[in-house]
Amino acid sequence: MGRRRKPWMRDVNGILLLDKPEGLSSNHALQRVRRLYSAAKAGHTGSLDPLATGMLPVCFGPCTKLSHYLLDADKQYTVGMRWGARTATGDAEGDVVEENAVRPDADTVARTAQDFVGEIGQVPPMYSAVHHQGRRLYEIAREGGEVERPSRVVTIYALQVGVQEGDILPLEVRCSKGTYVRTLVEDLARACGALAHVAWLRRDAVGPFAASAMHAMADVEAAAEQGAAALDALLLPPSAALTDWPAVTLDAARAFYLSRGEAVRVAAAPSRGRVAIYGPGNALLALGEIDADGMVAPRRMMQLPA
Repeated sequence: MGRRRKPWMRDVNGILLLDKPEGLSSNHALQRVRRLYSAAKAGHTGSLDPLATGMLPVCFGPCTKLSHYLLDADKQYTVGMRWGARTATGDAEGDVVEENAVRPDADTVARTAQDFVGEIGQVPPMYSAVHHQGRRLYEIAREGGEVERPSRVVTIYALQVGVQEGDILPLEVRCSKGTYVRTLVEDLARACGALAHVAWLRRDAVGPFAASAMHAMADVEAAAEQGAAALDALLLPPSAALTDWPAVTLDAARAFYLSRGEAVRVAAAPSRGRVAIYGPGNALLALGEIDADGMVAPRRMMQLPA
C-alpha cells in the first residue's frame, strides 16, 4: 500500500533554492522546509554535510522528477583550507590524526593548484556515503574500520586560490558531480608538502542556479507566517532547472503524439543532442533527444505544469 496522505498536506510544484544553515543535516533541512510548505512530496538534490552551508535545491511534487538531473549537475564551492593538521573526517569536525608545521607560500599553492584542474582521480573518504558491501563507508569508519576504495575520475573545471588569513586559505572550486572537496583539500595540501583540512565549506551554485536565487531558512519561515501564496512565490518553475538545455515547443497535435511515446518532427528543432520538450501552456512534457532521423524523441516523460 502507498503512504497515506495526511490531511494537512497540499500539492506543491516547484524548486526552492534553500541556503542551508550550518549545523543542520540536509535531510533535517528538507523536513523542516517540507513542514513549512505542508508539502505532500519533496526531496533534495545533493547532500551537504552539517558543517557546510549554501545551496540545497529542494524539489516539490512533480518537480522531484528533475532530482536526478540536478544531482548530475556541476557544482561551485568556496572552502576554507586550514593548514597544519589532517583530521579523520577531512574537516573541522574530525579528530586530528596528523600534524606538521609546513605553511606553503601563496605562489606555491597557486602553481600546484593548476595540476588539479581537469580530470583527476579521487579516492572517496572513509567518512562518505559510498556503499561498500551493503554498508555506507561512514558506518565502517565510525567503528574504527577502513577499507580499500577504488579511485574515481572527477573533473575540476577551475580552482582559484584566495588570500591567506591566519592559517586558513580560501579556495574557489568549480567541479563535476561526485567531487569530494575534503579530498581535494587534503590532496592539494599533500602535493604542497603540507597537511590541511576543511575549516568551512559553502556551496555557491548547482547547475544553472546562481547564488542570488537562494533563500535563507529565516526567509522561508517568515513567508510561512504569511501563508501558502507567500511560500509559493519563493519557488522556481521546473523550466528553471533546464535553462542549459535547448528547448523545443510543440503544438497540441505534436504534444499528443509525443505523450504516447512517439517521435515527432519539429521544423525549428536542433540537429542533434538533448532537448527539453514543452507543450501548450509551457508545460514541460519530456526530456528527449534528436534521433538519427532528425526527429524529436522523448526519453523521460515529465508532464510537469509550467
